[in-house]
Amino acid sequence: VQLVESGGGSVQAGGSLRLSCTASLLTLKDYAIGWFRQAPGKEREGLACISNRDDSTYYLDSAKGRFTISRDNAENTVYLQMNSLTPEDTGVYYCVVSGRTYYSGHYFFNTLGWSGMDYWGKGTAVTVTS
Repeated sequence: VQLVESGGGSVQAGGSLRLSCTASLLTLKDYAIGWFRQAPGKEREGLACISNRDDSTYYLDSAKGRFTISRDNAENTVYLQMNSLTPEDTGVYYCVVSGRTYYSGHYFFNTLGWSGMDYWGKGTAVTVTS
């Protein structure tokens, strides 16, 4: 199984990017998918996740109101639309997959967390300039 993120790059503050996560040998609609990021010199943090039961979504504070996670099952892709970007959004963004039962976004990030995921992408870099 290979998760591949794409869509990162350099953008000016206030701009937008849409990150994509695709998978080989894995049907993403069957799994809960999440996005993490790691900013330079900071700990990795969760951003958003989407349930495999009903496509409900959950956002952590850094992502609320600005980021949107969604799926395109026909494309076997999960997206993270990021708007109103600031330099604080600079970092490497990772797609993760959990094969465990999805109870809630809180469970996904706080109980499972990064190490509790089943698959991880290698990340895509985002740089936001002021």
